[in-house]
Amino acid sequence: MAYAALLSLKHLLEHTLDHDYQYLILDEKQQIETLLQRLCFLQDYLDHSLQKSSETIDFLESQIRDAAYEAEDIIESHITDRVHEQIASKMSDSFTPFCHNLKEVIEEIDSIKKRVEKVKDENDVQDLQTRTGPSPDSLKQPASSRGMSSMVGLDDQIMKIKEWLSGVLSNLETLSVVGMGGIGKTTLTRKVYDDGFSVYHFHIRAWVTVSQEYNERELLLELLDFMKKPTDELRKKSFEQLAEYLYKTLKGTRYLIVLDDMWDTKVWDKVKRSFPNDKNGSRILVTTRLENVGGYANSSSTPHHMRFLNEGESWNLFCENVFGKDGCPTELKQIGKKIFQNCQGLPLAIVVIAGLLSKATKTQHYWTYIGENLSSVIASNDDNYSKILSLSYKHLPHHLKGCFLYIGIFLEDYTILVSKLVKLWVAGRLLKPVRSKSLEDVAREYLLELVDRNLILVHEKSSIGKIKSCRIHDLLRDFCVREARRKKFFHVNNMGLCGISEGTKVRRLSIHSCRKLNDLDNSLQNMRPRSVLNFDWEEYHQSDKLINSKLLSVFDTTYTRINEFPVNLRYFACMLHFTRSFPASLRNLQTLICSNEILKILEIWEMRQLRHVKIWKIILPDPPSAETEGINSIIVLDNLQTLCNVVNFRFTEEVLQRILKLKKLGISFGSEDVLEVGYYCLNNCARLVKLELLKLKNLGRSQFFYEQSFRNITFPISLKKLSLKNCFVPWEDMTIVGSLPNLQVLKYLGRSFVGLEWEPNEGEFLQLKYLRLRDIYFENWIANNIHFPSLESLVIDECDYLKEIPSGIVEIPTLESIEVFDCSDSVVTSTKQIQEEQHSLGNDYLQVRIVNRGGRRTWRHLESTHARILRIIEK
Repeated sequence: MAYAALLSLKHLLEHTLDHDYQYLILDEKQQIETLLQRLCFLQDYLDHSLQKSSETIDFLESQIRDAAYEAEDIIESHITDRVHEQIASKMSDSFTPFCHNLKEVIEEIDSIKKRVEKVKDENDVQDLQTRTGPSPDSLKQPASSRGMSSMVGLDDQIMKIKEWLSGVLSNLETLSVVGMGGIGKTTLTRKVYDDGFSVYHFHIRAWVTVSQEYNERELLLELLDFMKKPTDELRKKSFEQLAEYLYKTLKGTRYLIVLDDMWDTKVWDKVKRSFPNDKNGSRILVTTRLENVGGYANSSSTPHHMRFLNEGESWNLFCENVFGKDGCPTELKQIGKKIFQNCQGLPLAIVVIAGLLSKATKTQHYWTYIGENLSSVIASNDDNYSKILSLSYKHLPHHLKGCFLYIGIFLEDYTILVSKLVKLWVAGRLLKPVRSKSLEDVAREYLLELVDRNLILVHEKSSIGKIKSCRIHDLLRDFCVREARRKKFFHVNNMGLCGISEGTKVRRLSIHSCRKLNDLDNSLQNMRPRSVLNFDWEEYHQSDKLINSKLLSVFDTTYTRINEFPVNLRYFACMLHFTRSFPASLRNLQTLICSNEILKILEIWEMRQLRHVKIWKIILPDPPSAETEGINSIIVLDNLQTLCNVVNFRFTEEVLQRILKLKKLGISFGSEDVLEVGYYCLNNCARLVKLELLKLKNLGRSQFFYEQSFRNITFPISLKKLSLKNCFVPWEDMTIVGSLPNLQVLKYLGRSFVGLEWEPNEGEFLQLKYLRLRDIYFENWIANNIHFPSLESLVIDECDYLKEIPSGIVEIPTLESIEVFDCSDSVVTSTKQIQEEQHSLGNDYLQVRIVNRGGRRTWRHLESTHARILRIIEK
């Protein structure tokens, strides 16, 4: 992890010279500049060094890493002490020890530099790189994403399971899919689960990953999440209450449940009573690696055993992942067949090696090298996978290694939100800056590279096709955990501190269980962790000891209370805490995420490094006026990109000039006692020229907000995603939205617009890909392909008054899916007609989904009936 350590230190040195120079005297500044020069040499060496490791190179890298860590500690400790002294208005003379300590580190790095130069003289690096790694050109343009989703050889197995799903047996049936890790159990089940037949045949589909460590309550809540979003009240219920609630929710429906990666029979005994047997053809699929678990959960029939791929299937899978649609060159066929034969028909091994080769130099010389290494490592022993995965990891360019290993810090089978992962990579200083790109953009490019190499699996995509969440295979995650510990990159705490010797410094600590947290507390001060991620959601903990390290930069937990914040904190995320203010000394804070709190952060305008703020409700104070600060001393939050859930935000000149680079903004307006027209200054919104996502929510229940404020709004043309709720805009004023040239996602929620008929104007919504209408009070909708020429996905949710979906919608050539939730019978009928017409025309690309969520629909129907009666009376 030498490269990651150098990157982090380089970030620190540049930041110190740019922003913390006031804490340095001249000699200290000169030392830091000298150190930065030395780092550039070492980073350049690693950038151009071969991917293949050796004892000499591994030793050099460990020395580079340790020296970088030491320098980082010395500098940040010094700056931290200076900040505390400044706060206390008492500056001490710490010049001599700091300069002395830094001088020793520079001397050590100079010594390492000489050894590196000697190694370079002794080895022809360029020749070794050509023989053992990809050429630089092969890393510039990643191939299109390929992976287990392109699995071949499953057609017969898919057909077999589909026949079981649609079989004549009406009783509730369970089928276990059994096989070793990496053989494709989840891939097969996912293909069946997402198949058009399953989507159409079952009223409810739900998928939950069990894994070795599970929480029964969370499993039920995850299942319920596919049916109706669990409320805070529901989340407080006991397991027995949730089991009963799930049973009642499923009662009377034909459902398909998937319990993925089950490891013991106890969980099956716990959850199976939540699945009613209404003798209507409901089905449950279980995937497991263990024969006894599969046999125990399975119904009367025998489990479905996954088979290995035969030679033809393996070759097809190999070629598809290496060459795409192009065939394998003749000169590579012989060695290529040796490579995939050594994978012994295991899909994961084939895909990982193919992903490696797709990025590498396609020469006989290099492929022979890979084939020779695989022949020795893929032997008949339990270490096959680790060696294959290790080979794939070693082949990664240096800038990706730290980011890949970091993914192992999450729980097994954890669905990783890309937005969170990106923020953690940025806060961890793991990214190499690229001119004209934000660090977040660089991070997403890194993620795409890892997906392209089949090291990361895409779990879910956003409404416009971007990766929303991802996962990592168990085998790969296990490798990451082992390698990270060996490289002193991070440590996973699972039921205690086994594996950490006394006095060991732990750079990053991931807590998966707090059951021995008292033991952990006693060791934290000696560990001096810079990053703590706590994934134990059930344990509340007083976090003073967790966060006591003055060098702590990343802290992510669930339930916590903090009395004092480390000044070096860059990332802070929690679900619940009791601190109502944040000190201005958090000068490095980049990400602030807090749920279940209403905060007024008076110091926000002094936090220059802020990038993302997402709080349940945030009250943004007025910034200091120019007269108070002085026109030349106004603090601009140049890095701020996300500001969510701001209450009664005002687009004033004083605010906007500080946040001009904002990309995401979420606002709720709840004050109806503001009588002044234009109080919120929404006409200034267009000045946020970088804004891409905007959420506006009116908490009031009348048209007052529109008349007094929204009428004068101007949107920035940069806007790509817009969500409006309860804004009461007349349909005839829709042009303010339809004319946005870059709008791709539009959500109308609640009473966003008023009027009985909506007919868009031609030439509007030209780039719109995703449209969601929820709880909109209108009856007639007139539309065809000229109104939404780029639309891909349409979602209609709880629009009780709407009579039908316009038939002209299907004329849109880009339309891929229509989803209808809890709408009137006439809307359901029109949707089915569209589906039948398209099917008769041979259009199988259009996916139609109709969902009736039962009791909620009945309540909505009563509400809409009452509203309709009132509307008639008013007329």
